[in-house]
Amino acid sequence: MPKIKTNKGAAKRFKKTGTGKIVRHKAFSSHILTTKTTKRKRNLRKSTTMAPGDAKRMKVMLPY
Repeated sequence: MPKIKTNKGAAKRFKKTGTGKIVRHKAFSSHILTTKTTKRKRNLRKSTTMAPGDAKRMKVMLPY
């Protein structure tokens, strides 16, 4: 059976944890930052785990 190719676009954006969960960065932190509060911008810096439905599709893209 052939090896499965990793989706390189996904590999640059998402990471697998030791338990198999997918970690992602939050959106809305690149521009128009003057209207956003300091607290909101600080929280956007943190990474978060992906929703279960999306994570299922990501596991196909990131097999290893």
